Amino acid sequence: MADSELRARKETLDKDLDKLVSVEEATSTLSRTLVAPGLGLLFLALAAVLASLVVVGEPGALLIVAAAAIGAYMALNIGANDVANNVGPAVGARALSLGGALVIAAVFESAGALLAGGEVVNTIAKGIIAPEAVGEVSVFVRAMMAALISAALWINLATWIGAPVSTTHAIVGGVMGAGIAAAGFGAVTWPTMAAIAASWVISPVLGGVVAAGFLAFVKTTMIYQDDKIAAARRWIPLLIAIMAGAFAGYLAIKGLGKVTDLGPGSVLGIAVAAFVLAWLISSPAIRHQSEGMENRNQSLRRLFHLPLAFSAALLSFAHGANDVANAIGPLAAIVFAAQTNVVGSEVTIPLWVMLIGAFGISLGLMLFGPRLIRMVGSQITRLNPMRAFCVALSAAITVIIASALGLPVSSTHITVGAVFGVGFFREWYTARSQRRRDYLARRGALNINNNNNGSAADDEEDDEAAGAPARARASPSQEAARRKLVRRAHVTTIVAAWVITVPAAAIIAALAFAVFGLVG
Repeated sequence: MADSELRARKETLDKDLDKLVSVEEATSTLSRTLVAPGLGLLFLALAAVLASLVVVGEPGALLIVAAAAIGAYMALNIGANDVANNVGPAVGARALSLGGALVIAAVFESAGALLAGGEVVNTIAKGIIAPEAVGEVSVFVRAMMAALISAALWINLATWIGAPVSTTHAIVGGVMGAGIAAAGFGAVTWPTMAAIAASWVISPVLGGVVAAGFLAFVKTTMIYQDDKIAAARRWIPLLIAIMAGAFAGYLAIKGLGKVTDLGPGSVLGIAVAAFVLAWLISSPAIRHQSEGMENRNQSLRRLFHLPLAFSAALLSFAHGANDVANAIGPLAAIVFAAQTNVVGSEVTIPLWVMLIGAFGISLGLMLFGPRLIRMVGSQITRLNPMRAFCVALSAAITVIIASALGLPVSSTHITVGAVFGVGFFREWYTARSQRRRDYLARRGALNINNNNNGSAADDEEDDEAAGAPARARASPSQEAARRKLVRRAHVTTIVAAWVITVPAAAIIAALAFAVFGLVG
């Protein structure tokens, strides 16, 4: 009897303890999910406080403080959605851990925004809406506020549902929609819009072509060579040098160019010097790293880890320079108009405005970016370090060219275009390359002669080897679909997101402009 009562009491106690543990686990989970939004709200408050300290006592101070908070919100969303494109390929290829990628991106995003972000800011702030068409300062400020809030809301929604959209599309659509609501279609500078629209089409195609070109080079010179290690020692330093030269030339134009006047010859000299120095340093480094490595593609992949990390840093720098405009372009225009009571054609960008954009993007990446990093890195096509390097280097070079020309192109379009370019090129190359067929024939003969050691044809097709049992059971139509190395469903989803972003942001901005008018 006593034993029965004791057993009953223990069962009741166990149930109570289980309930307490469940409540504690639920509370802990809820607390973790609230940390990121809480820190985001804290950043918005700090941005507002910073703005209030800078503009206290000046005309339009309250309006500037509100705009600073909205600009900070926009910067957070850019970091959450757009920056995933910079480090996603490296994370998907397992060349960088998620934590390491976040740190690299945060540092170089901030550096790019602060050192090289001014030129594109001017395009966003005064290139889309003709200031003279808007007229009144209050109307212009309302239009810029509506553009910022509409773009931020749209990107926030896209991030919540897990869709990588163009933040540049969002802000350009917001500025255009608010401008039309404020002063009609004549307020929009249509030649500028046409140039920007053309860059949206050109940039993914160019990114894909350049990435495919780099992958073709890697396949021809290293992957399908009998002596892979010797080929890697010869060609990987060249790829590193190209990356270093591009980065140095861009930094000379956008960074040093603000301190001193540099002509084209000086910029070219700096780029060439960086190219030579990087080649001289990387050649012995790659030679030393490759000593004792087996003659197989796994070795090549390890040799690409460090170059891929550098290319991700370069892309983050270029993205910071180009996309900080999406957060602070309208904010800079609001600050200038509110302080001077003039809708000017030249916009001065205060340092505190640049700081909000730079650190907001980095914080948004750290708090909300991992989800889309994984999507870009692994769900479109399978990436290894060599393919991811081609994607990152292609995207970096394309963004650098666009930013130097002052065009606010979409880094999302460029990077996703590069990922698709790599995947589609692999499909084409697998089906049509005579070099690949000859190489596999030689490797097949070698494996027959050495079948006792268990070696296998160490080609890129190793990536799909794990699916061999499933292939044996698949129907011909299923097998044909499986062998498509790019997931076709993502093509439709991504293109649809690209198409809807501009009109959606424009409609939200027009509605926000009307609401601000009623409130005002």
